[in-house]
Amino acid sequence: MHPHAALIVVDVQPDFMPGGALACHEGDAIVPGLDRLLRQRLFKQVVVTQDWHPRGHISFASTHAGKSAFETIPLYGHPQTLWPDHCVQDTPGAALHPGIDWSLADLILRKGSHPAVDSYSAFQENHGPDGERPRTGLAGWLRERGVSEVYAVGLARDVCVLWTVQDALEAGFTAHVIWDLTRPVTPHSDAATRATLQRLGIGILDSARLT
Repeated sequence: MHPHAALIVVDVQPDFMPGGALACHEGDAIVPGLDRLLRQRLFKQVVVTQDWHPRGHISFASTHAGKSAFETIPLYGHPQTLWPDHCVQDTPGAALHPGIDWSLADLILRKGSHPAVDSYSAFQENHGPDGERPRTGLAGWLRERGVSEVYAVGLARDVCVLWTVQDALEAGFTAHVIWDLTRPVTPHSDAATRATLQRLGIGILDSARLT
């Protein structure tokens, strides 16, 4: 048991699985291991994030005339990747993956619900029209429960998982990525992701090392 640690399970949803609207490379491969990890009850708290976009969300390429998925545009003074429509509220692709027992979660945090602001991290939304990154309240929620350390798993390793652990670190938590229980949008990003984590002092480990 990790008495002062939380597990953050990021966006394990059908739209991020092979065949989904925004498929991550081998995204479905992490599901059995994640289910086993949750059943081990190794963490003081388990937080689950769920991407939950309204139709016409600002991050969808379809919202911007003449733009294609994976193009980057300036938005509120920052680069914004345009994505295929994904995790639209109340659609099957936005549901939590049925292969995991989600009753073991202590908190399910929906993100990306503001139509004009994208949201990758569990701790903060992306920059909004006022230039600020609104907080989700997760940092305070964890501190109130005696959490000082977070371990992140889920999808996508190079986007929402990465942003989550970076923001966790900035919020004062010790942060780790359980590498074998994450997958990227594309494996071509892995070297850069590892380099960023190492530069920031964010731990990288495999689930076999957890006890």
